[in-house]
Amino acid sequence: MDFSIQWLMLIGSCIAVHEPVSNKVNTGAAAGTKTKDIRDYTDADMERLYEEWEAGSEPLEEDELPEWKRPPPKQSFDPSKVSNPEELVRASKKSRTLMMFVGVSGTPSRDELEDITKLWQTSLFNAQIDVQRFIIDDHRAIFMFSDGAAAWDAKEYLINQERCSEVTIEGRSYPGKGAKATNKDEL
Repeated sequence: MDFSIQWLMLIGSCIAVHEPVSNKVNTGAAAGTKTKDIRDYTDADMERLYEEWEAGSEPLEEDELPEWKRPPPKQSFDPSKVSNPEELVRASKKSRTLMMFVGVSGTPSRDELEDITKLWQTSLFNAQIDVQRFIIDDHRAIFMFSDGAAAWDAKEYLINQERCSEVTIEGRSYPGKGAKATNKDEL
């Protein structure tokens, strides 16, 4: 016999000796309990399996945890140093995700809105501010910051742009240069 036939016979015998692989997974803790086909798992079953898997593993480092599980950053609160309430909110958003709503003045087309907000995003990126941009309306976009404290620096930049009508952070609106001039006599 030549070498290739011997090799094929060896592989064939190895395959015949082992049991066929199945899609059955034992969901019980003890042997002999009912098995469930992996294709029949519900989301709750998958979540339970994931929790069992994670229970035996080492805890993650603090910086590897999802943001909502991280402990808040340590802040020293000194009322004499905080004269501006905005500075207090800014400090509380440090290292937290924050979303800012930005309005574009006029009636821009969808492409024009994309171009304007992309230009603002690039300018902020060049200023070392990490921001993601999402178009939500015909004249509005969401800017999402991974470090919420940077949103106030971005706000100062955006409200000085000609086409920015409004910036909203944490429920507070700031008019931009592109805001319609309102007559103070009107109600």
